[in-house]
Amino acid sequence: MNVSITRLFVVLLLMFGILVGFTSWWTVFGAEKLRANPENRRILLAEQLIKRGVIRADNGEVLAGSRPLPQERFGRRYPTGPLFAHAVGCTSLDRGRSGLEDFYNDALTGRRTDAIGALDSLLGPSKIGDDLRTTLSSRAQQVATDAIGARPEKAAVVAMELDSGAVKVMAAKPSFDSNAEDCGANLNLATQARFPPGSTMKTVTAAAALDSGRYQPGSRVSGENGKVISGAPLNNFGDESFGDIDLTFALTNSVNTVWAEVGEKLGKETMAEYMTKFGFYADPPMDYPDDQMIPSGVKKERERLVPATSDQVDIGRVAIGQGDLEVTPLQMASVAQTIGNGGVRMQPRLVAKVLDPDGRTIDEPLPEEAERVMSGESAQKLGDMMRNVVKEGTGTAAALEGVSVAGKTGTAEINLQGLNEAWFIGFSGRFAVAVVIDRVQGGTGGTLAAPIAKSVLESLGE
Repeated sequence: MNVSITRLFVVLLLMFGILVGFTSWWTVFGAEKLRANPENRRILLAEQLIKRGVIRADNGEVLAGSRPLPQERFGRRYPTGPLFAHAVGCTSLDRGRSGLEDFYNDALTGRRTDAIGALDSLLGPSKIGDDLRTTLSSRAQQVATDAIGARPEKAAVVAMELDSGAVKVMAAKPSFDSNAEDCGANLNLATQARFPPGSTMKTVTAAAALDSGRYQPGSRVSGENGKVISGAPLNNFGDESFGDIDLTFALTNSVNTVWAEVGEKLGKETMAEYMTKFGFYADPPMDYPDDQMIPSGVKKERERLVPATSDQVDIGRVAIGQGDLEVTPLQMASVAQTIGNGGVRMQPRLVAKVLDPDGRTIDEPLPEEAERVMSGESAQKLGDMMRNVVKEGTGTAAALEGVSVAGKTGTAEINLQGLNEAWFIGFSGRFAVAVVIDRVQGGTGGTLAAPIAKSVLESLGE
């Protein structure tokens, strides 16, 4: 009898221990996961008791604020509607949270994890959240949105500060109205969609070529049309053929066969090294939800990215933006930012300050370096080559009077019916920009994307 009672006691003790263990795990370790789960309506309902912080543009314009609801609750209002919808996101009982509303939810609801926050929590939960001052420019965002909105195709624009990585523009079409019940219904094409980059990828190849010491801007390579690359002939745009030309001329006139040969001679290992340094094959290090960003790279079956060193990769065609390479606009804006910043890639950032309800700054993220991609000397040489593209090459439509603009166009041919991805990436004295227009009938990056980049740079004060 005593043995049976002992066994029963041990079983009950074990069951009690398991119960306490699971309860503790969900309370302590799983709490954040529960809060972040979009299906957890209880958390969203509880947060309606808190007056969420205000999200503002860099000039103080309100992008997201609170509005009173019955029973001392609060809803959300978005005065700019679709203009900043992808960046700011929304918070909804039906769809959960997205954008900055999601990434900075703790701050916006006044939840702190530091020692001061722990003390505050003992005194009772905060009823007012902290405010966000973003890096986003109201004027430039409107200019970019109007420019891509004037066209029937899908499109995206990203602009960043060279020396800090601060994101000034994140515009994507289609957008959505953050005030609507179906807010967040559309993908953010700036961060969640991949497109063939076309000849904008030649800037990455040029960076690898110069920084490796294998080539100089004056190095000469044959630009013959129909050159065999990876066992198959490759043509230049318009089947134009050249003799031996230097790399500056080859970039200015976007000669495919030159850059494909350079990519092949550099080899997969070197190309993969510089692609990785530029941020390919990794989620962008931006203060934005991970599930709303995707990495760039060579895409094969079932949407799977394969390393540039893989046997499946035609590195010569990848070097000119073909060969199943697909990139996000954010990635290519980062490429331009890196070159314009003397070879240093900065972490892109959407928020400049977090302020408490009394207006005191409680967090001011400093510019953070992601990686030195190439030497300052190599970046200067490549920048000069890209300036020549805008001065007298395929990117003249991006030129600004009195301002030096460096750039590279791209026209990725999707099919034989004349559909193209029209690209422009570039930088001026203070800002970098990337523009893509999706599935354009017969258009080129130089004629369609470059003028949009010009207008965005102008609106930023360049």
